[in-house]
Amino acid sequence: MDARDEHRTLSALGLADAPRDHPLSYPGAWPTGSGLLRGDELLPLDRLTHPGRTPVVAVGSNASPAQLRHKMAEFGVSSTVPMVKARVTGLDIGVSAHISRPGYVPASPIGAPGVMRELFVIWLDPEQLALIDATEPNYDRVLLLAPGFGVELENGEALLDAFAYVNHHGVLHHGDGAPRRHPGQRALITELLARSTALRQLFGTTPEEFCSRARADAGRRVQGTRLFAEEKWVTASGLEHLRVR
Repeated sequence: MDARDEHRTLSALGLADAPRDHPLSYPGAWPTGSGLLRGDELLPLDRLTHPGRTPVVAVGSNASPAQLRHKMAEFGVSSTVPMVKARVTGLDIGVSAHISRPGYVPASPIGAPGVMRELFVIWLDPEQLALIDATEPNYDRVLLLAPGFGVELENGEALLDAFAYVNHHGVLHHGDGAPRRHPGQRALITELLARSTALRQLFGTTPEEFCSRARADAGRRVQGTRLFAEEKWVTASGLEHLRVR
């Protein structure tokens, strides 16, 4: 690897830590702009659209190059993935009503008419798409269509269709029934633990304890997910009407 290439490694770019290994970092570090993930590097892109690949809007750790690399490497799938920054309308980033295997409470898109967010579109080949589908057992991949949603790439080009992963457990709310926005993992877990004695009994009193206990015990994760519903924190995402892949 020459000196120029070394500047494009995930480590050099501050993108090397995967939330799977560092759950309190969820959703992980996102790139500042579009790029081509290729193994341990994030390289410049020569184009923004990629025929033969499926565009997926990422609202959580699928926009983290380190997380994508981790997932692909675990199953021996190519980690060459175009990651394109886009302006997405009609969606915001909510909180999934479940606890994930790595020990964090992940994000899920929520319906947000009129809201625009800068997100990443990851372009997946058929093998990669099948893998990501398999690693998202709590989500349905749904099709985002105009006029309810818009996905505009950096060059102003609008995608006619794109997908997103929506949690089928529902999403969390603050208490008023409206889906809450994801504030980041540490802030979220701190708030949830403060609101529930039962949750503290399951997972301890700090975000670190929560992640450690959740990561180590599948049964505890199931109990915690069930507790979200018992505490009446769960509501609809506003995207239930969308067509599942």
